Amino acid sequence: VRCDSLKQLACVSTDVTFAQEFISRDGHSLLVKIVEDLCVLSVRAPLIMTHTLTGFMELMDHGIVSWDNLSAVFIKKIASFVNAKVLDASIQQVSLAILESMVLSSSSLFQQVKQEVTLERLLSHLQQFFGHSIQSKYSTVLNLWLMVCCDPQNIIHSSASVGDEMAHYLYVLQSVTLNHLEPRMRMPLDSYNQVRKMTSLTSDPSHTRKPLPLRNNSNPGQDLLRAPPGLLALDTMAYFASRYPDAYSRFVLENSSREDKHECPFARSSIQLTLILCEILRIGEPPSETGSNYHPIFFSQDRLLEELFCVCIQLINKTWKEMRATQEDFDKVMQVVREQITRTLSSKPTSLELFKNKVNALNYSEILKLRQTERLHQEETLAPPVLELKERLKPELLELIRQQRLNRLCQGTLFRKISSRRRQDKLWYCRLSPNHKVLHFGDVEEDTETPPIESLQEKIPVADIKALLTGKDCPHMKENKGKQTKEGLDLAFSITYDVEEYSLNFIASSRTDFCLWTDGLSVLLGRDMSSECMRSELDILLSMEIKLRLLDLENVPIPDCAPPVPKPPSNFNFCYDLSQAEQ
Repeated sequence: VRCDSLKQLACVSTDVTFAQEFISRDGHSLLVKIVEDLCVLSVRAPLIMTHTLTGFMELMDHGIVSWDNLSAVFIKKIASFVNAKVLDASIQQVSLAILESMVLSSSSLFQQVKQEVTLERLLSHLQQFFGHSIQSKYSTVLNLWLMVCCDPQNIIHSSASVGDEMAHYLYVLQSVTLNHLEPRMRMPLDSYNQVRKMTSLTSDPSHTRKPLPLRNNSNPGQDLLRAPPGLLALDTMAYFASRYPDAYSRFVLENSSREDKHECPFARSSIQLTLILCEILRIGEPPSETGSNYHPIFFSQDRLLEELFCVCIQLINKTWKEMRATQEDFDKVMQVVREQITRTLSSKPTSLELFKNKVNALNYSEILKLRQTERLHQEETLAPPVLELKERLKPELLELIRQQRLNRLCQGTLFRKISSRRRQDKLWYCRLSPNHKVLHFGDVEEDTETPPIESLQEKIPVADIKALLTGKDCPHMKENKGKQTKEGLDLAFSITYDVEEYSLNFIASSRTDFCLWTDGLSVLLGRDMSSECMRSELDILLSMEIKLRLLDLENVPIPDCAPPVPKPPSNFNFCYDLSQAEQ
């Protein structure tokens, strides 16, 4: 009977007339007495306590009785419910609501509650109850704890003074608070009426109605079926239109005056922007046990997501104009905007105004410059020590390429014979001897793969080779001047021997073979290799070698110059004299 009576009391206490009459008869004091005396370990006690606390909270919410009248015993009892490791969740939830009202109503009450419930204890509970409705009350109390335990100005303006432990608390608070938006983010559009509420937003000060510009005008709901961002995108659009009607009007009117292909789509941009902000702010992701990456701007804004949206939707319109974008460029524009937002938030702005100034200064041309600079600095290629290391590695890697070229010449290659006839059906094979002293060549059959060196009857000693010629300088290109294509010129090379009266003429089957043979012959002649293949392979090998050498220096800044050599000592008397030791 007592449990049912208290349950009914909790329901009717929401009525202010009943509350006034009940309190006038000192009924609230009776509830306080029940809380102070009741043992929650009995069978029906948890349910009785839940109804008692709920009724008490409803009565106090009317503001008829001051919170300062509560006894220390009552405060300790409520705090014990919060501190309990094992207790009914409904009791803890309403207890947290009571604590929240206490600390908001009086600084003296806050000090009492602070002594009973510690920040570490709240955080411990917070991490245990992720995903439950109790989480919202914990985040509120945790927020109050943080605002009093730490000077808000220190949190916002001096992130360097925040220790690792406090940074983790701030990160958890931020994550928990932002995750309250997750239900809206996960909720897809389920009623056409939900869109109709948004399709006639006021767009200018004269209160004329302008429909919300959606991509699919025949069925506006199709734009909001994606979840995420779900109905959260609708909320952010509504917030922007109602909170900043002038900016909303400018966006819509400015784009309505453009050509269709150059129009920046408001609804499509808003939906994608909401999704981007959810991903950047990690809405929907449970807090990490070791995370500490919080945004100081979070502590200066009550509705961070919505305010960031209002700034960034205008940024999209600005970037769209800077990129001279069309509808086909939508994804590119959104990639740039994501980068602008990410880079700006990484600088830890402490206020919305500072964020707005920084993100607008980071225009499209600045993004291009930053990308180019980062591309050049990738792998620390501009650092003088790395450049010096590259120069030291080059001789070793060039020698590696030289050996590969000579090995390739030793394997040999099949060439087609030069003929005045259009059909070039005769083949010949050329290869270098294993000792790199003689070039062997001779005619072969069509199906021959790698003929033995003994079957190649003709030979040219490497010592007799005088020059390597390429392109139009080759004798066989001069003889057929005007008949050769550009492709043929690019693949032609010759070697002259004896007194430059004889030549061996080649036409490679591919550019790769051309590079391999011209590089290999250059090595035999003691010259530098100069093909584009060699340069490409050298860059690849250098890049790989640099990465391996710098593997242990990841995230370690490399100085531009070597540290200074210390001055020599004033004397060298510390040197050991071996001659005296021998005596």
